[in-house]
Amino acid sequence: MSFAQPILLVESDRMVAERLAQQLAADGYRVEVARTVPHARMLAAACPPRLAVIGRLDGSRGAIELIEEIRLGAAAEADGGSDDPEPAWDRTLPVLAIGAGPSMLELLRAFEAGADDVARGAAYLELRARVRAVLGRVESRPDPRPLIEASGLRIDLRGRTALLNGRRLDLRKMEFELLAQLAREPDRTFTRQELLRAVWGYRSAGSSRTVDTHASRLRAKLTAVDRRSWLVAARGVGYRLI
Repeated sequence: MSFAQPILLVESDRMVAERLAQQLAADGYRVEVARTVPHARMLAAACPPRLAVIGRLDGSRGAIELIEEIRLGAAAEADGGSDDPEPAWDRTLPVLAIGAGPSMLELLRAFEAGADDVARGAAYLELRARVRAVLGRVESRPDPRPLIEASGLRIDLRGRTALLNGRRLDLRKMEFELLAQLAREPDRTFTRQELLRAVWGYRSAGSSRTVDTHASRLRAKLTAVDRRSWLVAARGVGYRLI
């Protein structure tokens, strides 16, 4: 049996990547292989994976840096841009790190970066067992299809759709995330730094222009459907939804 959503295998060593990809494919998994981080981003953007398996990567921090990037939802170099690209990563993507090293310190670093599980090496039988375990945990979770409703808005977080007065809004990924965050507490003013952390995942101060640019685009799309002032900017503070 072959699954529609692929496993994304990221491994710099060509021979290791080919061997693991062949073994996973033989067990019925669809596999996409990337040997660099930019290639992994491109594959994830083109076809969102169901699991990322991250092995050894060239660079000073290698796999750890990529795991952190996935959990942020965007590449670190995109931080601070005036017109941020749409991120490739879904921050909830399950991650299995392999080849993290035998020491407990290396294992802890992978977990602290956001890995769901770690295999100490690239032995296939262990890898297969861990892949099945991670996917089993993720895919057995209930699917409540949570909804947020506020002032004519209906936001389906699982289906990733937003309706305003019954009309579907054509939102880019981060516009949707920003709207959902504001709609959770529609009477609250969120600071720009709160939004940067909650929506973009920035752990430290990022560019407020990121929030302002997306808020401006979101406001235009909301007022195109309903001309009321949907997004209110609190000068020097942030934004709230009314």
